[in-house]
Amino acid sequence: MGEPTTPALFPDASPDEQRAAELRAELRRHEHLYYVLDAPEITDAAYDALMNELKQIEAAHPELLTPDSPTQRVGGKPAEGFQKVAHSRPMLSLDNAYSAEELAAWDARCRELAAGLPVEYVAEYKFDGLSLALRYEPALDGGGAHLHLGITRGDGQTGEDVTSNVRTIRSIPLHVSADRLQKAGLGQRFEVRGEVVMLVSDFHRMNEEREAQGLAPAVNPRNAAAGTLRTLDPKIVDRRRLVFFAYFVLVDGQYWFQNQTMALNAIKTLGFKSFLPMTVPIRNANGLPPAIQQMTNFIEEVEFQRPSLQRLFEIDGAVFKVDALVTQQRLGSTARAPRWAIAYKFTAKSGITVVHAITVQVGRTGKLTPVAELEPVFIGGATVSRATLHNADFIERLGLRLGDWVRVERGGDVIPKVVEVLEDAEHPRGVFPFVFPSVCPECQSAVVRGDSAGGCEVDFRCVNADCPAKLRESLLHFASRGVMNIEGLGEAVVQQLLDRQLVKSVADLYSLTAEQLTGLDRFADKSAGALLAEIENSKRAGLARVLMGLGIRFVGERTAELLAEEFGNIAELMSAEAERLESVEEVGPRIAQAILEFFAQPANLALVQSLKKAGVEMTAEKRQRSAQLAGLTFVLTGTLPTLTREEAKAKIEAAGGKVAAAVSKKTRYVVAGDESGSKLDKARELRIPVLDEAGLLALLEAAPATN
Repeated sequence: MGEPTTPALFPDASPDEQRAAELRAELRRHEHLYYVLDAPEITDAAYDALMNELKQIEAAHPELLTPDSPTQRVGGKPAEGFQKVAHSRPMLSLDNAYSAEELAAWDARCRELAAGLPVEYVAEYKFDGLSLALRYEPALDGGGAHLHLGITRGDGQTGEDVTSNVRTIRSIPLHVSADRLQKAGLGQRFEVRGEVVMLVSDFHRMNEEREAQGLAPAVNPRNAAAGTLRTLDPKIVDRRRLVFFAYFVLVDGQYWFQNQTMALNAIKTLGFKSFLPMTVPIRNANGLPPAIQQMTNFIEEVEFQRPSLQRLFEIDGAVFKVDALVTQQRLGSTARAPRWAIAYKFTAKSGITVVHAITVQVGRTGKLTPVAELEPVFIGGATVSRATLHNADFIERLGLRLGDWVRVERGGDVIPKVVEVLEDAEHPRGVFPFVFPSVCPECQSAVVRGDSAGGCEVDFRCVNADCPAKLRESLLHFASRGVMNIEGLGEAVVQQLLDRQLVKSVADLYSLTAEQLTGLDRFADKSAGALLAEIENSKRAGLARVLMGLGIRFVGERTAELLAEEFGNIAELMSAEAERLESVEEVGPRIAQAILEFFAQPANLALVQSLKKAGVEMTAEKRQRSAQLAGLTFVLTGTLPTLTREEAKAKIEAAGGKVAAAVSKKTRYVVAGDESGSKLDKARELRIPVLDEAGLLALLEAAPATN
């Protein structure tokens, strides 16, 4: 589909204005043919001639220059940094599956939660790239829409404004015509999301250039694409020739089309590069349900095509999405991923190499993790020289010795791991067994292997609170994205701060001065000011981020958010007893005990006070609850007449109750709607009271309940 070559203009348009509009439309059409459809109609020289003519007109008449003109793809001066931008809707990750059985379990969950709504799936490639959101606004000439913002995924809630770099990506239209918008069924304000990738050919070309300049080559196309998009000079980004594949359309932060198939067709109509889902016939094999059989057929087809596809771009799996929007809305999302989509990761790539040594790393919690030092081996596009060995028990189960030949895998999590010790004529066994150290390799303090809630602790830990390795890892964790998000506080800077004894805890970050920072290697006034600004901004991250930053065991992003909503401030959390902690959603005895142990340590209490004194905000908007249903556990099943499950759950939790996923003896009520399944049968078996929607609403309106 091409752009019109003669756009409608005002009757009194000057000849230059008319010609500039014609050239812009013609250049956009050829960009779409070349970069999106791979079907060029003219030579590069002819394209350059049209571009030069437009540049000359715009230079002679600056008033005719528009921000979405093809001449404006590459800016002049490098940027000084990237501004943070909040996403219109969180950019979530996807849960992973690695087998047909895991896909079947996901399919069963979708159908149960859908409660009768249509469950059909769309299958797409899973690109190994970098997520990107593109916002379009009305074009200045009143017709169509122009690219307004390009935003990286960031921590999912907030990304970075990389618009100047995004404009250089030729498969991203700077302008979408009114004709295309009308055919796609969209207004002039919308958002497109997708994945930025680097073509394999461009990746190899870039590495050849880097090696010729004496620079280290990039390890894989994904890392190269991510690094390129965050390069401050758009001219460098332009030379790297990134490609954008789109897969979502939003309006005002909401999915716009009634199903994903319509969205993918609209994306193509808008002029973006996109792969529409494959149609794969169902084969009668394995006795699998039709939906799962279709998924496995698609996976097999992509696996078959993968060698040829990977000559173009990296694909590391397939993505399956519930097609109907109404069903997606019913299924909802967890804190990190939509329930209506899943990524199937291809089988891990492996290689065989020899273990030269085993070193032990100390993490921020004091955990000692053994790491295999390997003869470098190339696996799945990257050179691997180290791999995790998890813990002492894992080494014992493998029977690993120094000098052993091992099989190393890079799975869906990308972290290399040793999975097998080889023993045959070509791979003789090593001689020397590995003895786990009895002292911390960083501070030489004794290590312990004590008991933990729920069983024997498998990990060795350093219990020295002043261990420098724990402090280094704590600082890096505190500053990382998704926690306090202090850009620029990486490993090299942290190590210098420790070497010069400028920080002895994370709270000391807030007392750093420009004079101290400019004394570090490669730090000038500008870079010091930028880091101090990032540290100052982190004070407003909020209670949930602070709780994550403190490094309390078992308290991740979701648990931190729930604790912040429940308690509202850190003082109330610190004074809570075990029973009160366990009343919080998803907080069990193990997490509650870890929180109590953390705040029982005087050093940790002092750290919290130091952060308060530094001005770090440790409050959150407290979830308003009543005590009406306190202590009561509910289970929801089936379809209610007027309430969705999320609405019913919110009402119960607001009244102090708890909603569980499964029926047990602790369940006080089961709320059942149409097409209730095994949960209703289980409730009857255990003689648990069953409520319909009217009964639930009546209970919510009644006097405070008691046990």
